[in-house]
Amino acid sequence: MDFPAVDSGPPPAGRRSLRANTLIVMAGTLGSRLSGIVRQQIINLFGNTLLEAFLVAVRIPSLLRELLAEGALVNSFIPVYKSLPVAERHSLASAFSGVLIAVNLLLMALGILAAPWLVDLLLAGHSNVDRGLAVYMTQLVMPFLMLISLSSVAMGLLNADEHFRESSFAPVAFNIASIAALLLLPDTATWLGFGWLVGGVAQLLVQLPALRRFGLLPTPALVRHPALGRVLRQMAPFTLTAGARQILNVYVQRLLTNAQMFPQGTQGGYSNAEALFTMVNGLFVVSPALALFPRFSQYAAEENWPEFRTLTGQAIRTTTFLAAPMSALLVALAPYAVSMMNLRANYDVPRFHAGAQILTGWALALVPWAVVTILLRTFYARERTRIAVMVSAVGFVLEVLLYRLLVPWLGLIGFGLSTTVSGLLMAITLAWLYQLKLGFPTRTVGTHLAKVLPLAVLAGLVAWFVSRPLPTPGFIVPGVLGLAVAGGAGLSVYLVGAAVLRMPEMGGVLRRLRR
Repeated sequence: MDFPAVDSGPPPAGRRSLRANTLIVMAGTLGSRLSGIVRQQIINLFGNTLLEAFLVAVRIPSLLRELLAEGALVNSFIPVYKSLPVAERHSLASAFSGVLIAVNLLLMALGILAAPWLVDLLLAGHSNVDRGLAVYMTQLVMPFLMLISLSSVAMGLLNADEHFRESSFAPVAFNIASIAALLLLPDTATWLGFGWLVGGVAQLLVQLPALRRFGLLPTPALVRHPALGRVLRQMAPFTLTAGARQILNVYVQRLLTNAQMFPQGTQGGYSNAEALFTMVNGLFVVSPALALFPRFSQYAAEENWPEFRTLTGQAIRTTTFLAAPMSALLVALAPYAVSMMNLRANYDVPRFHAGAQILTGWALALVPWAVVTILLRTFYARERTRIAVMVSAVGFVLEVLLYRLLVPWLGLIGFGLSTTVSGLLMAITLAWLYQLKLGFPTRTVGTHLAKVLPLAVLAGLVAWFVSRPLPTPGFIVPGVLGLAVAGGAGLSVYLVGAAVLRMPEMGGVLRRLRR
């Protein structure tokens, strides 16, 4: 990981190195995703009836949390927070957290009362899910919305001042607490839902000492603040964008639960593929973007556009350098990756095959969505939220249309191909809009992609060829073997090729290995 032009020499007082921030976030994300895989492995031990109902139940607070908490908070709160004098920031945090808590209390109560209707919204007419069990578990896990919202406030405050350590490792606490609950509590719907809530409590509590230590712990209050309107105005269009994405998620959920299209276990396979894709995307794409966002916001507040453009090019190069080989290796080795979820040799076959097909298609989307992720942050940092919202909303509408077209025709792999096509079109559109205002670093990005994409394809082909004589995937043991041997061979080819081409990103990797 290297950002030489922007972060050469010692960082200014009070500001961490971009390299250090990125590595901290990536380490936290790695811990979170690996512990999340362990949690997913344990959840996979449940039978399809309980697992499928649980996945529907947790989907509902998860839909709402993106609307109110994680994405909307980070992308609307940080630019305004960073633009205020230090003395004003604490009062803004208190006012904003007070509003967010009040809204969450209302939605939590409505969610519990409207659980039957919400579950019906997610289930197909001829469903492969136990509706009554899903309603019960939805009512049980709704308080998770409040817990994750409060955790997101804490995370946003810490990230805004570039304190990434505690916020990056908070999801690890969630997974560890959930794993402990799943292992120690009875194998029932009630305790499965309770374990999810225990994880939410842990994720919030581990961040409170850091907030207090840095003097950032707000006192939530329903009071006015001059900048609160700016935050809410920024948050509102992002919430609309997230809402459009949730329409997509609802449509996907109805497809997965359609017994006339897919057997029971398909939703579990989708969840397994989602966990693996989220791990790779979170580690190699979202983590660098999260670490860079406060710096983008700072340069935008200073109107330092040369550094802003330079950082944009370096961010895209870094994320695509990491995402491209992961994309190719997942395409080649998706069945081996999904095998990691099966701790028992008598695994659920439909669930396994569904996960492998979905992950294969999604893997193709990693590179275009890496570009989209970075470029969206550049618009949010400049408070050009309306443009980002419009592009995102159109992209999600397009993705729904592609699902309707490709999934009935191509089956489960159509999910990932739809995401890939929409990601490509969004990346091109955002780059063009960036070019109109600031001048997009086309040559830098184009030259870089011309190197990494062929290298990634070669790495994927090598991995696929090496995997041919290996044991058939399905159980965790051949899964580990396939990823270690075939994945290791493919990744080695990619890194050697990057070193031969003297790519700057590879130089950063080698320097860190020598340390």
